[in-house]
Amino acid sequence: MPAIRPLRLALLSLSVALPAFAAGPSVWGEGLMVKVRPQTAARSATEVRLTAARNEFVSFQVALHGGDTGLQGVRARLPALEGPATLTGRNVTLYRQALVTTKKASVAGEPVGRWPDGLVPDTDEVAGEQRKAFPFDVPAKEARAIWVDVLVPEDAPPGEYTGTVTVEADGGFQRQVTARLTVVDAVLPSTSSLPSAFLLWPPHVCRAHTGREDCTPQELEPLLARYQRMALEHRFTLSSLFPRKPWPPVWSDFDATWGPYLDGTAPTRLPGARMTSLEYVGPLDARNLADFTAHMRQKGWLDRAYVQLGDEPPYGTSFAQVQATGALVRDAAPGLRTMLTTNSHEMANHDLEGLVDAVVPLVNHLDGTEGVYRGNQRDTYTEFLERPGTALWAYQSCMSHGCAYGTNAPENKPGAGWPSYMLDRSAAKARAMEWVTFLEGATGELYYQSVGMLSTAWADQYRFNGNGDGTLFYPGTPAEIGGATDVPVASLRLKLIRQGMQDYEWLKAVSDAGDPGFARKVARELIPAASRVPDDGAAFDAARLRLIQRHQELTAGEAPVPDAGTPPGSPDAGTPPGPPGPGTPPGGGAEGPAQEAPTARPGVDPEDAGAPTGGCTTGGGGAAAVAGSLLFAAWALKGARRKRCASAP
Repeated sequence: MPAIRPLRLALLSLSVALPAFAAGPSVWGEGLMVKVRPQTAARSATEVRLTAARNEFVSFQVALHGGDTGLQGVRARLPALEGPATLTGRNVTLYRQALVTTKKASVAGEPVGRWPDGLVPDTDEVAGEQRKAFPFDVPAKEARAIWVDVLVPEDAPPGEYTGTVTVEADGGFQRQVTARLTVVDAVLPSTSSLPSAFLLWPPHVCRAHTGREDCTPQELEPLLARYQRMALEHRFTLSSLFPRKPWPPVWSDFDATWGPYLDGTAPTRLPGARMTSLEYVGPLDARNLADFTAHMRQKGWLDRAYVQLGDEPPYGTSFAQVQATGALVRDAAPGLRTMLTTNSHEMANHDLEGLVDAVVPLVNHLDGTEGVYRGNQRDTYTEFLERPGTALWAYQSCMSHGCAYGTNAPENKPGAGWPSYMLDRSAAKARAMEWVTFLEGATGELYYQSVGMLSTAWADQYRFNGNGDGTLFYPGTPAEIGGATDVPVASLRLKLIRQGMQDYEWLKAVSDAGDPGFARKVARELIPAASRVPDDGAAFDAARLRLIQRHQELTAGEAPVPDAGTPPGSPDAGTPPGPPGPGTPPGGGAEGPAQEAPTARPGVDPEDAGAPTGGCTTGGGGAAAVAGSLLFAAWALKGARRKRCASAP
């Protein structure tokens, strides 16, 4: 025994003498479906793989961890993606992700603290000015992220593109992340196929950018036009951003300001993008309604104009007021579309069917969990939609998390819950609304406000029991982001809403190309019910890749490639909708065989799972190579998430 003791002492002495190696800073590529929070652990992916059509945005992230020492003076650049053409200039935008600190959680169980959301541009996409995205610091033992947008031009040839993001910091630090993009032979429309009406109250913009309440139209309209441009470049419409005074406006001035956005001649990066709706915001009297309707008809905009008959009766407006306003509009402004945020049950109970053209139920009432709204309610709108000129829209609100302070929607359990635009919910929740809209056969989306807490957005957006409820933009003042021109700043959620809108285009494209059943099958496998939206971002990316693959098969005239990983004969996971209303994606019928959707690893938070998040492709050129790449990508995403490439759609 004594003979062994010196050896033990020697080993102990050796272990004490070994130096403690410090963890150095690191940089890695990440998909768009992971929210990189300060506590996110470092990873090692040096490559992201992307797939897109022409005229489609793709996004990814470059994440940084400070290690034990931190990083100072971080800068990044992506000069171009090179391939059959060069993607550069205004088609490539880098942003620094700003953090918002929450003090109360939108949903029980979500962590309170710092969340990424505001996206400070390097060169802003509206005025084209250099801003102060860079340089920035990464504290020791914390993570930060850079967001990258790439717009594939309409005329970009299909094929493989490659670019390198170079990250530098003080002291000679340098790392690189490679982005590989497969452009498929398809073009997304500049104007969204899903009409939308996201509301904006102009005084909030006045206050946030000037600190005053009394902006004149001459001061405010150029700024509001920049907000509209940003909205259209995120594929939705700000329908109510017009100043209310004076009313009626001088129509020649109105046309000069807003005509380019209604006619598709504004200088948007999506060429020809047009507003899909505009709200009448004047007094509810016969003369002004008639005057507005006549001008809209003269300019060819009447098919997109609407007037709200009230707000969520009986809470915001009484049913008696709704009936009176509806009768007034029918008499004074025939041809002007009426819209009401209500549901089929209330509409029938109060005899409103003949006064409403576009009914907009809460998503919670369209595919609900309680009372008469339990289950898919699409069939309850069938008779209403048989009347010419009617439409079913949808919207999500604070009911998705619980409107009353201190309450929460019980369906919001780990890995499930409603679509949500709250900044402290998963990326998947913000991307889901357009998938649900497609599944329900709805043909438009409304959101009640987009600048509700714009004045305090950089610090606090807690409203109606949710962080970010009714606030999707940040005020890009020179004091906050640098430069000389006031501009809107996008939130991370705007990028995810845009991704949902682009997903809708793929769902519609597959339907239009001849396989609506497949589109519905993919969507229903991803989202079994509106209250069961998964938090697994990779599942959304894999579903999108399946749609792209199927669209390529249908449009290339080739024999279909088997759906990757689809078990033959699986039962239909969803409920077919009723007869489609105007603008409903064709073929909303029964779904085909189901595929098991990718799931997060047991016991691992999907936000921090460290898995690829979509779009891994192989190299090659031509339609066959692209199809093979997409098939491989779908298999890789579903099968294991084994690859260490971080992918984004």
